[in-house]
Amino acid sequence: MHLRVFVLALLFLAGCSAQEEGEAPKSEASLCEGISAPGEMVWIEGGKFVMGEDPRYSEEGPPRLVEVAGFWISVTEVTNKQFAKFVRETGYVTMAEREPPALPGAPPEMLQPGSATFRVPTSDNPSWWAWTVGAQWRVPNGNGSSIEGRARDPVVQVAYEDALAYAEWAGMSLPSEEQWEYAARAGSDSLPEPKDASGKPQANYYQGVFPAKDLGEDGFTARAPVGCFEPNAFGLYDMIGNVWEWTSTEGERVDAVEQVGVIKGGSFLCAANYCARYRPAARQFQERGLGTDHIGFRVIDTAREPPALNGED
Repeated sequence: MHLRVFVLALLFLAGCSAQEEGEAPKSEASLCEGISAPGEMVWIEGGKFVMGEDPRYSEEGPPRLVEVAGFWISVTEVTNKQFAKFVRETGYVTMAEREPPALPGAPPEMLQPGSATFRVPTSDNPSWWAWTVGAQWRVPNGNGSSIEGRARDPVVQVAYEDALAYAEWAGMSLPSEEQWEYAARAGSDSLPEPKDASGKPQANYYQGVFPAKDLGEDGFTARAPVGCFEPNAFGLYDMIGNVWEWTSTEGERVDAVEQVGVIKGGSFLCAANYCARYRPAARQFQERGLGTDHIGFRVIDTAREPPALNGED
């Protein structure tokens, strides 16, 4: 595992980053508790679409016609409550909780279990990311943070292996990039920014000048409970914003020190002035061995029969 080397190399992670937990402005959105049935699945009828349409960054294109078979997909990102059940029943230990390998020359904190968390840069320390000892899915921002009372928040600090283990335990899998983008587009055009006609944010992303100040116009300055924004036309919540989501698709990045995968959807810290990857076509390449406080996942089921064949709605 080379992720500690990666962290030492300035933690060049996905272009939109997660921020330390903060107080959200008091608003209708910030009082949202999320939907009560995050384990629900919906059937996505197969079809064709132009993947990578209207690319904003070189890695998103060129546009190409893709055909996707039908599949079931979870309506929300996997939550802390769902992941906790998996851990209770299996005794699974995430990568962030495991003893790291001994790396010559590594600082002491890099030799202890932990994970990557975002910090607001200062003139004294311009780094955005830090290796935080003890950071893991139960304490996603390190000591002092907690998922207490946040059962419906998306689980984070899960590496690709952790997400895959959960999916296999559930008898499901992670979506491919093609499946994910098709579901996120929901037959609609990709908007340049998730706002309605009046300018109101329609997803949990960053409003303001990143990384100086998140104005919280969407009601949040951190992760939101799943389902606090209107679903897309397929009935799926938070396909854009909130947290990035793992896909099963492999990626490629010249500076990567280990295998990378494609993540999709952007996070609550994607800003117009920085990465603007809150679009279905957007993609990032993330080290599979490293979880962060802004990456989660959802699952799909391709073995289950479609509703027309088994009588389900």
